[in-house]
Amino acid sequence: MFIEQIINALWYMLPAYVANPAAVLFKGKKPIDFNKNFIDGRRILGKGKTWKGFFGGSFSGIIIGEIEQLLASIFPNNYFVQFSQSQLVAFLIILTLSFGSMIGDSIGSFIKRRFKMESGSNALFLDQYPFLIISLLLLYLAFPHEFFKYLWNTVSILTLIIITPLLHRLVNVLGFKIGKKDVPW
Repeated sequence: MFIEQIINALWYMLPAYVANPAAVLFKGKKPIDFNKNFIDGRRILGKGKTWKGFFGGSFSGIIIGEIEQLLASIFPNNYFVQFSQSQLVAFLIILTLSFGSMIGDSIGSFIKRRFKMESGSNALFLDQYPFLIISLLLLYLAFPHEFFKYLWNTVSILTLIIITPLLHRLVNVLGFKIGKKDVPW
């Protein structure tokens, strides 16, 4: 039961976990904030948040989620958790997790700018958790049954809290080594 909860939590959140770093692969030139400043005189989000990255990351999460649904339908029951028996609901859950990840990442950038941190600067917790928190919050609001069924238990929540900064660091170091990120955080 313990191992199953860990695997299910990671499997369920995979669209969010993929969307967030995949945005870096798409880069883009048009910033989401249109190069505008907030009332504090600092950029709203910063140069690193582009429309191409936002949608590219989101669609990457959607593709991963659809692959997960396909695998769950091919393999025997209980081998892979399905987002939902309904294809429409499953797609909407995947959409929620993927776009929630990108919205959360943007919120993290917004907060970093308010703390006068530049794009690309290292911010403990603000770099790792907003994408996860917003994905979970949107999932809870839109699909509470699935949220409580798969994620609202001590093992799943602790797994996500512990694994998220580790995965974030691993993916960022990899992105840095292959030349897709300027910094390894």
